Amino acid sequence: MQSQAPTPFGTSNRKKILVANDDGIFSPGIKALALALAEVGEVIVVAPDVEQSAVGHGITIRRPLRFRHTASAGFGDIAAYRVDGTPADCVVLGVHLLGTPDVVVSGINIGPNMGHDLTHSGTVAAAIEGLAFGLPSLAFSQVSSEGGEYGFGPGAAYAARLVRHVLDTGLPPRTLLNVNFPPGELKGARATRLSDHRYEDSLLRRQDPEGRDYYWVAGTIRAEDVGDDTDNGAVLAGYASVTPVRLELTARDLLSSLAGGLPGVTETALA
Repeated sequence: MQSQAPTPFGTSNRKKILVANDDGIFSPGIKALALALAEVGEVIVVAPDVEQSAVGHGITIRRPLRFRHTASAGFGDIAAYRVDGTPADCVVLGVHLLGTPDVVVSGINIGPNMGHDLTHSGTVAAAIEGLAFGLPSLAFSQVSSEGGEYGFGPGAAYAARLVRHVLDTGLPPRTLLNVNFPPGELKGARATRLSDHRYEDSLLRRQDPEGRDYYWVAGTIRAEDVGDDTDNGAVLAGYASVTPVRLELTARDLLSSLAGGLPGVTETALA
């Protein structure tokens, strides 16, 4: 049976919003985000068909991808598609098959994405892929309560306000906004820097029923950097943290010292 072709963004004057995540199409976080953003513009959801947490900015290039409409994820009148790939794949297929949106929004992730988390976060990777298309992009994540519950309502409402503002004013080139929400109601929002928020990895060795070793990577959060100006500090104090993240990986301050300081390196082409 031939599959139905994707329905692209419409031609109305409403702003076009592509929503992705890494927790999968059935995550309550992406549902809350999409429904809140429907008041801001025309929303289409493109998300992984299964959880893709911590896959980073992976792109699938050695197998075909499936892009299927789904009507069972609870998005109401919002068009939703599922992809058997990574969060970045979702943005790539969404832009090429549905048309170029005005903004790419990722989340709301189940769990924080602060500090060093950004290097492996699939949630942030979807926003980074939006930047690769030259689009304003935002990533949203939610910290759970002590009981492990997630209340996405306050965060989704603030996300709608922030996305509306970005649609009106734009973002600097190659810069995304990484936003983390505390549990419960928000006291407000703070502009923050990334904290030294990382995991201390541990490797667990187990044996399968046939006696063969397998390994499980685990870890605990190491969060010593909790200053008021950090994402971690803001969230612990009950505020949404809004961190501008610029994709400029060159250590420009070291260029001059490397010229003449490394074998065969005599000059730099950058000021």
